[in-house]
Amino acid sequence: MIKELIGPWVFGVAMFTVLIMAASYLFKASDFLVNGISGLTVLQFILLNLPAVMVKTFAMAVLLASLLAFGRLSSDSEIVAIRAAGVSVYRIMLPVAMFSFVMAIIAFGINETIVPAASMQTYRMESEIAKGLKGKVDRVMGYPIEDKGVLKAVVNAKSISIETRTMDEALVASIGKDGKFEYYMRATQLEFDPMRVKDGTGWRIRGGATLTSVDGSNVVHITDDAWPGNIPSLNASPLDILTDKVNNLDVFSMSQILREIDKERAKAQPRKEKIANYQFGYWNKIALPLAALIYGLLGAPLGIRNARTGTATGFALAVAIIFAYVTISNTLNVYAMGGAIPAYVASFAPLIIGLICSGVIMWRRNA
Repeated sequence: MIKELIGPWVFGVAMFTVLIMAASYLFKASDFLVNGISGLTVLQFILLNLPAVMVKTFAMAVLLASLLAFGRLSSDSEIVAIRAAGVSVYRIMLPVAMFSFVMAIIAFGINETIVPAASMQTYRMESEIAKGLKGKVDRVMGYPIEDKGVLKAVVNAKSISIETRTMDEALVASIGKDGKFEYYMRATQLEFDPMRVKDGTGWRIRGGATLTSVDGSNVVHITDDAWPGNIPSLNASPLDILTDKVNNLDVFSMSQILREIDKERAKAQPRKEKIANYQFGYWNKIALPLAALIYGLLGAPLGIRNARTGTATGFALAVAIIFAYVTISNTLNVYAMGGAIPAYVASFAPLIIGLICSGVIMWRRNA
């Protein structure tokens, strides 16, 4: 049984990966090439996106493999022979469950280790490509400085770099107890020093800065390294600041998502929709690999048919089931972000529905 599954699974991974990569990145890659970005850079960009796509195709390929494998076994009357020997459908499904579970574990491992690093590298690489297209990095960013959930200041910068750990053309606006702006500090560049985080002064001034009161009556010129007491310290790293604006949860592992949830909850006005989205992404880190197990248990009994059918039937069923799963998952995510249902319900409900359907189909095939 497992030998029958391996070939179609490899084919399924390749096919679905090519389809998703073409739909998601072909136009962007072509645009990069047309605008003079080197082919090697574009190839690196595509390869960095592969792990995140392949993790999703592992489960899809299990579904296709089980449909094609059991469709062939049924067409050749091998399932009939196995059943005639007294083997139940439930026992036939055991190798499928084992194969699917192994694929789920592998997908989970890749999604936790390789995908976050590759996705973050892709995020950084897009900034470099934008620099090549525009001649400069023009990613304006903003980040709040909070203390025990109270907003103390807001940081804005023209650009930020993880490699050099710097922010260029930075503006830090401090907020008083009355909730109004008190001081503005303009710095040519701010540089992050991780060794100074424990001292509460993670960032240092480079190229000088100017501190101005909100009414303009007091102006102070600041030299390098000095950090004025009127401005709250910013201890978030460049990576923390950048990921605060990232909507693609592939850049996070499960532990990092929990950290982002805690950071959001600690804010004076936490965004409930963002927390719900993080929670949905957290549980999806488990649900997505587990979909391989459900797909296997659903596809295998569906592949057992009395009449001879071609491989086109298997492809059609695979596409229909995947479409149904994605539709249900996205719909429930909308409800979760609105607070109507918990995020874990939105993540696992499609799997439970699939498990129930597979149980009913196996029961009918075993009758």
